[in-house]
Amino acid sequence: MKRAVPTEQGEVMTSAMHEAMDIIKAEHRALAAVINALKFIVTEVRAKRINPDFKLLWAMLYYIEAFPEKLHHPKEDGYLFAKLRQRTHECDALLDELENQHRAGEERVRDMQVALGHFVAGKADGFDTFASAVERFADFNWKHMSIEEREVLPLAGKHLTPADWKVISKAFQQNQDPLTGVAIGADLEFSRLFTEIVNLVPAPLGLGASPR
Repeated sequence: MKRAVPTEQGEVMTSAMHEAMDIIKAEHRALAAVINALKFIVTEVRAKRINPDFKLLWAMLYYIEAFPEKLHHPKEDGYLFAKLRQRTHECDALLDELENQHRAGEERVRDMQVALGHFVAGKADGFDTFASAVERFADFNWKHMSIEEREVLPLAGKHLTPADWKVISKAFQQNQDPLTGVAIGADLEFSRLFTEIVNLVPAPLGLGASPR
C-alpha cells in the first residue's frame, strides 16, 4: 500500500496549526501561573506567614487585566473563533458563551481591584472579600481555559483550513509574554512587569524571599 507523502502545503498547515495551538496554550499557562501565584500569596497572608505586599498585588492584578485584554482574548475572538464560525456552525453557541465570558472576565477583574482597594484601606472584611474575589476569578478562568483547550481547539483542528491556520498563527505570533517563552513582538511591557512579579513573589513560586 502506498503511503501518502505530505505536500508542502500540508506541512505548512501542520506547522502553522501546531504553532498557533502551542502559543494559545502557552498563554493560558502564563495567565494560570500568575493566578496561581496570586492564590498562593492569599493563602500565605491568611496563614500569617507573610505580610501583604500591596505593590505586588496591584502589579499582579494589572497583569491579569491587561494581558488577556490587550493580547490574548482579542486574538481568540477576532481570529480563532471568527475563522471557526466561517467553517462550521457546530459550535456557534459555545463560542457565543466563551466570548460572553471574555467580557464577564473584565467585571471579575474589577471585583478583585475594588476588593483589594478595600483591603489596602484597612476595612474590617477587606482581606476576606479580596480572597473570595480571587477564588471566584481563579475558578472562572480554570473552567474557561479548559473548555477552550478541551473543546474549541479540537474543533478548530477538525474544521480550519491551512490558510486559516496561517492567519491565526501569524496573529498570535505578534503576542509577547515572558511566561510563554515566545520572545516576539515589540511590546516589552509584560516582560518588565512579569520580571518584577517573579522577583517579588515568595518562593517556591517566585524568586522573592521565602516566607518564614
